[in-house]
Amino acid sequence: MKLPFADRATAARALAQRLAQMRLTPPVVVLALPRGGVPIGAEIARALGAELDLVLVRKLGLPWQPELAVAALVDGDPPELVVDDEVQQMYGVARADIESQARRELAEIARRRERYLAGRAPVSLAGATAVVVDDGIATGTTMRAALKALRRRHPARLVLAVPVAPADTLARLRGEVDELVCLATPEPFRAVGLHYADFHQVGDDEVIAALASARPAPT
Repeated sequence: MKLPFADRATAARALAQRLAQMRLTPPVVVLALPRGGVPIGAEIARALGAELDLVLVRKLGLPWQPELAVAALVDGDPPELVVDDEVQQMYGVARADIESQARRELAEIARRRERYLAGRAPVSLAGATAVVVDDGIATGTTMRAALKALRRRHPARLVLAVPVAPADTLARLRGEVDELVCLATPEPFRAVGLHYADFHQVGDDEVIAALASARPAPT
């Protein structure tokens, strides 16, 4: 796969083609991580004729380096907190500090749930093929939390599909899913955004528009 991708839509179309070739067993539910994963998810949902839902997850970064994830929190009952033990030990982050940050992030998860979904109940995954998408993966802490939370909802198959990620991160995530699809694993990896020509920040309005554009699953 030639890099960089022109934009998220270009990457999503290529990913949708790969997924279509897999002939996934219906019903198929596409689950996107806001915000950058939602335009990807909408494109894939339309291509597969699948329903689109969100996985509301928040990265918990180091206090002095917010971009480096030490844990991730996923919406649910109860919420799923997944800690990157290696990062926690390397930087000496106290568990109490992680849990304190997680409590603050619950408010942002609640805001997004109301803003994006307007109180809509999560789509049932029981017996479905769940396809989890994002615009890319770096360390994998956030995605691992999302996958663990989704597995508790008993999908028949759990598929991870992303345009780009480092090979070592994918190796760590492989045990969390039944199938894994990634278009490119560049080395050195550096950051997700460096593998897109257009990697603009996705805002709330773009998320809502993408959700509205996704075709409902056939009845």
